[in-house]
Amino acid sequence: MSFGQGGPYGPPPQDPYGSRDPQGQTPDWAALADASAQRARRRRWTLIGGGVLATAAVAAIVATAVVSMNGDGGDRANDKNSSELPAPPDLPSESADPEPSFSDADPLPPPDPKDFISSEDKDKLPLGADTLFPGAKLTMGDRDYAKGPTSSTTNCAGATQGNLGSILAANTCDQVIRATYTRGGTAVTIGVAVFATEAQALKVKGTKASGGLASLSGAGVATFCRDGVICRKTTNSYGRYVYFTVGGFINGKDVVNSDKDVYTTGDDVAEFAFLQIRRRGEAQASAAATAPVDQ
Repeated sequence: MSFGQGGPYGPPPQDPYGSRDPQGQTPDWAALADASAQRARRRRWTLIGGGVLATAAVAAIVATAVVSMNGDGGDRANDKNSSELPAPPDLPSESADPEPSFSDADPLPPPDPKDFISSEDKDKLPLGADTLFPGAKLTMGDRDYAKGPTSSTTNCAGATQGNLGSILAANTCDQVIRATYTRGGTAVTIGVAVFATEAQALKVKGTKASGGLASLSGAGVATFCRDGVICRKTTNSYGRYVYFTVGGFINGKDVVNSDKDVYTTGDDVAEFAFLQIRRRGEAQASAAATAPVDQ
């Protein structure tokens, strides 16, 4: 049975996308694409236009609300709030705390340590051989000196040789404190003469004496620097104290300028005496600076 050119089910259906025309020719794809693009553009502009209209409508609503709040209703609300809420308190223009005040007077300078060892009226610390020359030995730098005998006497002339004793007595010497230090074959006696004032000490220091300090022997130290043996002697002062040294060899040998060990020992012992005197002043000045002020 023949059903004609369309086959048993009738003529072939039309291609819904026009992919092929009835004559079997290939469709114009470029034209189809242009048509599709035009339809897409129309839809996009339709959406944009609707969005613009919606935005404009929202803006109009907001503007209307703002105008309404600033109108009578807003004024009434402001009037209500102004009648019910208290006004904020006035803030002080300046701080209520008082400003610190400073004295125009210059602060007092710290006490001068030398003032306390320049007069017996201020120099009140205990004074003796144990306070001036403590310990069993003296260390200066890398040099150690063994401490030998010590002595303290109010008979100032008895601790001297030559006319030094009369010079001490003429200036009212209170006491002479001595100690002997040894190192190797050398020995040095340091003697500190104590006066009431610095002026007296300076006068003694400036008076040239023919004698000097008497060496102190004992406690294992043989007699030295006696009976005309030449020894090295020094004199210096600080505050109301005059300190002397006499140093030489334990074997009785005379000292010459090239005997550096004797010079070094004498200088170390004299420096130690000076430091001990100065520490007395520093200790008393520090105590005075930290003492409570009487009300």
